[in-house]
Amino acid sequence: MGELYARHLYPVLSAFLSALVSWIPFSMEEWFFAGACVLLVGIPLWSWKKKKGWKWTLRAEAELLVGVYLWFYVGWGINYFRKDFFTRSSLEYVAYQDSTFHHFLADYTRRLNQAYTQSPFPSHEVIEKEAKQLFAQVPSRFGLSSPKAYQHPKQVMFNTLYSGVGVLGYMGPFFAESQLNRELPSLQWPFTYAHEYSHLLGISSEAEANFWAYQICIRSVSPAVRYSGYFGLLPYVLSNAAALLEEADYRQLLSSIRPEILQTLREKQAYWQARYNPVVGRVQELMYEYYLKGNQIPSGQKNYAEVVAMILSLPDEWWS
Repeated sequence: MGELYARHLYPVLSAFLSALVSWIPFSMEEWFFAGACVLLVGIPLWSWKKKKGWKWTLRAEAELLVGVYLWFYVGWGINYFRKDFFTRSSLEYVAYQDSTFHHFLADYTRRLNQAYTQSPFPSHEVIEKEAKQLFAQVPSRFGLSSPKAYQHPKQVMFNTLYSGVGVLGYMGPFFAESQLNRELPSLQWPFTYAHEYSHLLGISSEAEANFWAYQICIRSVSPAVRYSGYFGLLPYVLSNAAALLEEADYRQLLSSIRPEILQTLREKQAYWQARYNPVVGRVQELMYEYYLKGNQIPSGQKNYAEVVAMILSLPDEWWS
């Protein structure tokens, strides 16, 4: 059922919802969610004032929650129940082998170092247009929806809150909108945009969203966008390497990466850490962990780093 929805119903539904709100300059998702929260608080107060009774109040609250729940899953959430990346693409999961992983690390670091550039980035509009052209070329077996010209990323309204919990962007399931943090540095913008847009195209897995962000960015004609793709993958490569390599091998890997790139990575981490609120952030992390595990992502937030396994499974000429 999930794959049938993702390939046939969702593309039509998301195109309609996106078109419905594309002319609105701000995120409808945020205001919809904020409105639902206001209603949850306001219904009991209104009920008490009008002497409606507790049964009416509970029924009204339940109807609101059920409505939001159903809209979430019908609007996008059933994508969580589609076939996984390997099944859809007919690719075989490659079990970990030292030689294979070391070969990947050597090839990736070589490409990362070569991609390093201080070239200026194209405008967001140019990046977006090229990304959609590349998404449209993805082989149909992967099951992505077709990108639409009127689907544009929207900046979040409550930006301080998102930065405070480390959220760079998100896909809105109620109106098929992608939202991006207004404080995104230029280097992170292309990768984050492609990640969130892949969610809008029907991808639920965070690992697969990272996979497509990487694949789209490294195919750009812009050197800066290509570097964003390689740099965006770096934290996940390093987390895999730290878990699988001996300490000496891990230090050797770090020494093989250009110092300028590692310095940029440290600066990026410091940039977001300065905006992070540990109390609110911890609450958000726990809620998001349970959310992912409750929606067919058993590894929770560790799923982001599983992108490396997808890359390792790719045969030559897989894009064609």
